[in-house]
Amino acid sequence: MELEALRDANFKLVDDAVTDWSTLVGSLAEMKKDAEDNLHQGANKAEWAGVNAQVSKEFIGKTAGEFADAHTQARTIYKILNDTVGELKGYHQQLLDALEGGRKKNLTVIGYEGGFTVTTNAPPEARSKMDQDNKDDITALRDQIQGILNKATESDTSAKTVLQAIADQSQLGFSNANYGDRDSAAEAVKKADELAALAKKNPDDLSVKDFDTLNAGLKKYAGDELFAERFATALGPKKTLEFWTGITDPQRGNWDLGHERLDQFDDLQRSLGMTLATATQSDSTAMGTWKQTMIDIGDKPLYGDRGGPMGFQVMSNLMRTGDYDDGFLRDYGTKLMETERKLTGNGEHRNGAWQRMGMDPYLNRIGEDSGSDPMTGYLKGLSNSPDAATDFFNQQFVSKDDPDNPFERDPDGNGKNSKVSLSNFQYLFEERDWPQESNLKGDELHTGQNNLALALEAATTGHPAGELFPLSDTSGHTTGQTQLFESLVTSISDDPERLTEHSYMSDSMGQIASEYLPDINRAATDVDPNPDRGDVDAQQAWKRVENLYPVSGSSAELNHRDVSRFLFAVGQNPEGYSAVEVGQKSYMASLMDYHLNPDLPESRHPDHDMELTVRSIARHSGEVSGTLAMGRNEGVASGAVENDAAYNHSVAQWKNTISGTVGLGVGVGTSFIASPVAGAVVGGTAGTVTSVIMEQIFKDVEGDAKSDAGSKMGENWENGQDDNMKYTRRAAFEAARAHQHPGDVATWAEEEASQGYLSAGDYMDRVGAELLTDI
Repeated sequence: MELEALRDANFKLVDDAVTDWSTLVGSLAEMKKDAEDNLHQGANKAEWAGVNAQVSKEFIGKTAGEFADAHTQARTIYKILNDTVGELKGYHQQLLDALEGGRKKNLTVIGYEGGFTVTTNAPPEARSKMDQDNKDDITALRDQIQGILNKATESDTSAKTVLQAIADQSQLGFSNANYGDRDSAAEAVKKADELAALAKKNPDDLSVKDFDTLNAGLKKYAGDELFAERFATALGPKKTLEFWTGITDPQRGNWDLGHERLDQFDDLQRSLGMTLATATQSDSTAMGTWKQTMIDIGDKPLYGDRGGPMGFQVMSNLMRTGDYDDGFLRDYGTKLMETERKLTGNGEHRNGAWQRMGMDPYLNRIGEDSGSDPMTGYLKGLSNSPDAATDFFNQQFVSKDDPDNPFERDPDGNGKNSKVSLSNFQYLFEERDWPQESNLKGDELHTGQNNLALALEAATTGHPAGELFPLSDTSGHTTGQTQLFESLVTSISDDPERLTEHSYMSDSMGQIASEYLPDINRAATDVDPNPDRGDVDAQQAWKRVENLYPVSGSSAELNHRDVSRFLFAVGQNPEGYSAVEVGQKSYMASLMDYHLNPDLPESRHPDHDMELTVRSIARHSGEVSGTLAMGRNEGVASGAVENDAAYNHSVAQWKNTISGTVGLGVGVGTSFIASPVAGAVVGGTAGTVTSVIMEQIFKDVEGDAKSDAGSKMGENWENGQDDNMKYTRRAAFEAARAHQHPGDVATWAEEEASQGYLSAGDYMDRVGAELLTDI
C-alpha cells in the first residue's frame, strides 16, 4: 500500500458500503426466515400431485435454500469488510500519529510511487549533514512507517484474496462459505497454500513431521470451502494422485512413514477425501479445470511410460468419504464405465480387470480391500450423493445394437435368446465378475458389492445410504428412482440368488423396500395401474388403490409376483427382514390413523365404507408380513441363518437404528400428522398409534429374546400369524380410539390380517415353489 493512499484515505464511501452490507444482512435474515417458515414449510405441508410433486416442491426447497446461502454469504462479506475497514482506520491513524511524531522531531516523510523517504526538515544545502546527525531518528521513523504500511497492505490484500475466493465459489447462486471474521478466512487460504506445498514434495522427501502436519491440517479444514478449493487447485489433479500413491506405496514413499504412521493412513485418506469432496462443490474456474483434468487422466497410468496405477484406481479410493459434486460424479462415472468396457470387451472378458497383482500398492487404507478396483470406492462415493447415483445406474452400459455386445437373454420368454441392452445397474448387479479380494486371514471380501448395495440404497431412496425416513422434507420419489426400484425388484424376482447368495446386501435392500411400502402394497392388490380409458370400473378400482395407499411423486409400477419373490428373498436375511417388517407394521399403523381421521377429505377416501378400507389395509399388510415370515423360515431351513433367534435380535436392534423415529408416515412426501392416543401408557416417545405399535413390537421381541421363545417361530409360523393379528388389531383399536370411531374396527382388522398372512403362503407356493426348501 502506498503512503499517500493510507495517509489521505477517505473512509466515507467504504463506511457507507459496510453500512449497506449490514442492512442487507438484516434484510436477508428476514427473507431467509420467511422463505423457510412460510415458503418451504408451507410447501412441505401442502398436498402435491403429478408434476408439482416432482418439480415444484423440490424447486421451492432449493429456492428457500438460496435465501439461506445468500444470507450466509452476505454476513460473511459484511464481517470481512467490517474487520478490514476497522483495521485500515487504525493503521491510518497510526500513520498520522507517526508522521506527526516525526514532524515534532523536524523529520519530513516524502512519498513517491513505489515507496517513500524520510529526511530532515532542513534547507537542501544543510540536509545531508542534518540527516547524518539524525540518522537514528530517521531510521526509526522509516521502520515504523514501513511496518504500518506492511500491516495495512496485508490487511487489504488478505481481504481482497478472501472476498475474491468467496465470489469464485459459486458462479450461479450463492456460496455458503461461513466465516466469523476476516482473519479466519485468510488463515484458511494461507494454510491451504502451506499444506499444498508440503503435498507437492517428492514422496521420498515427505517426513513424518510433514505427514503429521498434513494429517492434522486436512482433518481441521476438510469442510472449509475456501481451504478445500485452494488446496485442491494449488496441488493439482496429478499431484493429488501422486501424493496419495506416494503415501501408500512403500516402493515410492518414505519408509519411515509406513514404519511409524501406518496406523494413521486411514485418517489421512478420510480427511483428504473429504477435503477434495468439499472442493468439488466449488464452481470456480480453477476447480472446473481440476475436475475435468482429473477425469481426463483417469484411464492413464499415473507415471506414464513407467506405469503405475491408473488415475481412476487412485482417485476412487479418495471418494469413499465426503459428498462430491453430483456433476463431477456423473462425468467421472461415465468415463469410468467407458474404461470398464474397454478393459473387459464390453463386459465379456471380465476376469482379471482391476485385479490386484502381487506388487501393486494398497491404495485403500479404510477397511480391508486393496483399492485396486476403482468401482468399489466410486460406488461408496455415490452412496453419499443420491442424485448422481440415480443417474449413474439408469445410464446404458451397452446397447443391444452394439456388434460387440456379448449379452443375450430371452426377454420374451419364447426360448429364443437375442442381444439385449444393459443399464449400468444390470451390468453391475447381474453380470459383472468382481475382482477377488481377501483379508489378512484369507477370508473373502465383498466390499465392492456391499458398496454397490449402499449406492443403490441412495439411488432408489433419494437420500444418502444409512439415513432413515427423511419424510418431513421430501418431494417423494422421482421417476428415475422408481424406475431403478422396478428394475431391482424384477432382477431379484427373476433370480433371487442375486440377493440370497450375497446376503450382505440385504440390509440395504430391506431399507429400500421399507421406503417403497406404498408401492409394494399397491402391487399386492392386483389392480391394473394402467386401465383402459373406456373401462370405467377399472379406472375406479385403481383410483381406490391410489387413495388407499397415497404416494407423492412418482410411483413404482410392480406386479404382485415380483414383489412377493423379492420380499421372500429379502426376508431370508435378519437385517433385511427387520427393516421391512418393522417398517410395514409402522406403515400399517400410520394408515389406520390416516384413514380413520374424520378430517380426511371425502375425495381422499378409497371407499365410502370404512370397514372395507380397514380390511384392505389389514389384509395386504398381513400378506407382506406373511411373505417375509416365509423368507425368514427359508433362511433358517436352508442354513443361511444359524437360528431363528438371529431375527429377534435384529428386530430388537432395529429399535436402536431408528432412534426414536415413530414411523414411515403414510407415503413418501405425503403430508401426515400422527394423532395422539388418549391414555397410552407405553415407554419412550410413544403417544401416537404408530409409536404404541412400535413399542409393543420391540417389547415383545426383547422378551422373546430373553426367554428364547422366539426360537420356535422359524419352525411354526403360526406364532408369526398370531403376532401379526395382535399388532394389526392393536393398531386399528388405537386408531379408532384416537378418532372416536364407533365401528368394531379391531375385529375387522384382526380377521383380515389373519387371512392376508395365510394367503401369503398359498401365493408363494404358486409363484415361488422352486424357491422353497422342503422342511
